[in-house]
Amino acid sequence: MEGDGGSCAICSDIQRLPEECVAHAISLTSPRDACRSEAVSAAFRSAASSDNVWRSFLPSDYAEMLARAVDRVEFASMKHLYFRLCDPILIDGGKMGFFLDRETGVKCFILPARELRIVCVEGDTPQYWRWIHHPESRFSEVAELLVVWWLDIKGKINSRMLSKWSNYSAYLVFKVSNSASGLSHPLQEVSVTLGSHVSGFSVRLMEEQEPSRRRPILLRPRFMQNFLRRANLLQEPLEDLREPLNDQAVEAPNVPDEQAQVQAQRDRGMVGIPQRRQDGWMEILLGEFYNEEGDDGDVTMSFSAIKGGNPKSGLIVQGIEIRPKKLVGFDSSSRSIDDKNVTFGNRLVVQFMIRAKGQECETAQDLSGSDRIVMT
Repeated sequence: MEGDGGSCAICSDIQRLPEECVAHAISLTSPRDACRSEAVSAAFRSAASSDNVWRSFLPSDYAEMLARAVDRVEFASMKHLYFRLCDPILIDGGKMGFFLDRETGVKCFILPARELRIVCVEGDTPQYWRWIHHPESRFSEVAELLVVWWLDIKGKINSRMLSKWSNYSAYLVFKVSNSASGLSHPLQEVSVTLGSHVSGFSVRLMEEQEPSRRRPILLRPRFMQNFLRRANLLQEPLEDLREPLNDQAVEAPNVPDEQAQVQAQRDRGMVGIPQRRQDGWMEILLGEFYNEEGDDGDVTMSFSAIKGGNPKSGLIVQGIEIRPKKLVGFDSSSRSIDDKNVTFGNRLVVQFMIRAKGQECETAQDLSGSDRIVMT
């Protein structure tokens, strides 16, 4: 390995790269990559933390969103503002929540229960729903279900408000009280509609209570044989009881319900179930959609439970959250860039292929060194 002189030479060579070129290249990647780039060198740190880089990660209408905020958002830099907006803020007089996805910068929204269309929640029907304050909600009120025989909850948001060319998921955010009932069966239906696209499937708001195992029945052989003979159900002695015949208790087999097993397997693969969030609430997927140019009109999200006719109670609705869909095996945070290679080795090439204003700007620098650091 080379000594400190080699490392210093590497740092010196990196610092020769034009900061504007480095900053522009980083701005074409992602917030996560920008944070990683700060660890490369002082020159990279300066470029990666610049306002120009982090302004590119903010939505184009970020100033408008700040103007709509209920409380003034204070920030010292564009990077500070970016991470400040990763925590939800209230906008439009508290009628909506807004935040950025931390990894991608994609816009996310929360529609509170007050902005949803919930059947039987309005009007002179206080026996069905009521509005309450919940200490764990970011909104002033949530809707609590007292009792209904069918549920119908819908929310809408204009696709122009969302980030373009982005995959989204919509979730119902809720809690259930200790006395909740009727929310596990029959299954509920959810859907998301945008233009001609419809995503729909079945869900279960509450896991069904696992049937308690039947208490083992202890049968004494002599008693069982005498009972069956007296009931004229047994003409010959039971084969298993002929020898020896004693009073040792035997446990009757607990045969599983085959139909219930098949249904459970089906539910695990085809029925959506709720997940617990970090903020203590529960959420259940309503559907997914892809927002292109944002000119497809309203995104309609629906949750309904109209089958069965059984009473339902104990549901507490905070709202509907719309945020980016996480794609397995795909880094949705990556942006278009022809090439980025930051690898230290015996022959390290730091190469940025940048397209700006229709012209390609290529900066390449050969560096020597023995330490190997790979940024992925």
